[in-house]
Amino acid sequence: MSQPIRLEFAPRNARAELLTRLQNAPLQHAEALLSGYDLLQQLHDRGVLDLLRGGLGSSDKVLSIVVDAAKAPEAINATRNLLILSKIAFTLEPSLLEAIVTAVPNCLAQAREQKPLSLWQMFKKLCSRDTRRALSAMLGVVESFGKSLGSLGSAELRPADSDLAEIEPAAELAGRGR
Repeated sequence: MSQPIRLEFAPRNARAELLTRLQNAPLQHAEALLSGYDLLQQLHDRGVLDLLRGGLGSSDKVLSIVVDAAKAPEAINATRNLLILSKIAFTLEPSLLEAIVTAVPNCLAQAREQKPLSLWQMFKKLCSRDTRRALSAMLGVVESFGKSLGSLGSAELRPADSDLAEIEPAAELAGRGR
């Protein structure tokens, strides 16, 4: 009868494997290490590492400055406006935006090179179908803007419409109690 062959492996030494990989790393990744050292030296030469070290050392103060700046009404309005403008940009067709982007520099270059149009030439341009189409679109936007200004004028405006207006009086009361 046959006997089973015993196959025994030596216990794996993970620490020795890691040590071997660490010793071989400079040889295998020499170019990447040199590039990393070069980058580190450039950051040091420009003072970026000192700036980061200082920022980490005073991270609480930096964080409070950032939070105070973010609580300002201007920052809140800027964030809201940026979100609204991004909605506009996302709804525009890329071909329309590309046409506008290419038309503006071309028209400005032509205006520099040519003498100004006469009144008759401007009138003829105003009567063209494309100009009337663009003017209609712009007048629609201006009309909507005017309507929104009218509704803002009739509504009662409070000095602070943000959620922070509710927080600030509570903070002032807490400060007076001290």
